[in-house]
Amino acid sequence: MMRISVIGCGHLGAPHAAAMAELGHEVIGVELDPDKCKVLATGVAPFYEAGFAELLAAHTATGRLRFTADLAEAADFADLHFIAVGTPLRADGSGYDTSQVAGAIDALLPLLPPRPVTIVGKSTVTVGTVAQLQQIINDYAPATRVDLVWNPEFLREGHAVQDSLYPDRIVAGLSSPEARAAIEEVYAPILARGGVELIITDPATAEVLKSAANAFLTTKISFINAMAEVCEITGADVNTVAYGIGIDKRIGHGGMRPGIGYGGGCLPKDVAAFTHRVGQLGAHDAHGLLTAVEQVNAGRAKAAVELVEKANGGPINGHTIAFLGAAFKAGTSDVRDSPALRLAAGLVEHGAVPVIYDPEALDAARKLHPEFIYADSLDQALQAADLVVIGTEWQEFTHDPGLPVEAAELVRRKVLVDVRNAVAAGPWLIAGWEVWQLGRQPQRPAYPTHQTHGLEETHGHGHDVDPDLRPA
Repeated sequence: MMRISVIGCGHLGAPHAAAMAELGHEVIGVELDPDKCKVLATGVAPFYEAGFAELLAAHTATGRLRFTADLAEAADFADLHFIAVGTPLRADGSGYDTSQVAGAIDALLPLLPPRPVTIVGKSTVTVGTVAQLQQIINDYAPATRVDLVWNPEFLREGHAVQDSLYPDRIVAGLSSPEARAAIEEVYAPILARGGVELIITDPATAEVLKSAANAFLTTKISFINAMAEVCEITGADVNTVAYGIGIDKRIGHGGMRPGIGYGGGCLPKDVAAFTHRVGQLGAHDAHGLLTAVEQVNAGRAKAAVELVEKANGGPINGHTIAFLGAAFKAGTSDVRDSPALRLAAGLVEHGAVPVIYDPEALDAARKLHPEFIYADSLDQALQAADLVVIGTEWQEFTHDPGLPVEAAELVRRKVLVDVRNAVAAGPWLIAGWEVWQLGRQPQRPAYPTHQTHGLEETHGHGHDVDPDLRPA
């Protein structure tokens, strides 16, 4: 058991703090926003993240996890400080704004007591940042030893708690050999279970490893979305293409679900910052590859609007659309850079009237886009809709066996546009719906369905790949 602090309690820091308490550590979370701090201190989650609310309530109740807006209180309490503040893109798009990270360390150093302390960075930064932060520590020259470690997170939003407790790897970029002991101690409960590799390296490698992982994931997502465009032109079925090439162990199925692209608070900014940095470094081929990845992703909303128009049989001006989903992915209330909301905006630009419903992200969406129309229930969104669009792959939209029949009683026309390729078409076809998905030919109820290899095949053509094989 260690006494640790987590400085910055947003979508990264708050679940991490709860997970550290679950591992048995005494944890103090530092959140400078007084309103958010008060909410967290009561054990109430200020946003939705699967499994987070339960851990937060449990460990604030026992006192193992508490929150403060006073950095001095955390400095006195903890021997290890996680830095989990935001690193947004600069306004001009030229890399990260790391001022919050530098500011947190600057503010923490003079408050530290005279005992050895480890500062562990979790925030995503580009290569060279840790060296600058280490210089801040060296210039301060406190009376005690301060070790800096860069420990990038590899969390999937919607799975942040699970990924914190059961990571597939732990990466630690050490600036001193002494810091290794602190990392091994704080993660001892995870390492003791076995099956998790601890990668000890230098800070620059840890920085690049994090950026490279996100860049490769977005490359896979953009690649299969580029293949969806090819399939639309040729009449091929992108789900079968994704399933077939994913069998190759060198490729794999993870991240190979075609749809409307990646979003959220991490991947878009991380890839943009990495692209800018490798360009600065003169890695021109890598810069060209990553630029193409971003361009493919940016074009998915336009492709989805075109699909909706095809499904409608023409212009969508004046048509009411039941728009299911606002979060950037299922499992979280995060709407930052949400592909679903980008698509909703595109539909509005074409004169449509999307009525948006999301089981967890309505408040966040209303705050970000007050100009949109929202429904407080699924039934309200479906009422008299001309089309239904699934914009976020929540299970209540994609896995409820009764929804196709129930929705058919509410809508004006039984036309489903699934831009996430997340539903098995069979139940919808049986209920009389047309099903339109990116990279596939439209499926209509006149065609029979049957089972092939445990995956639904519709009108003798095309696998509906396991919906859990979706991008992180």
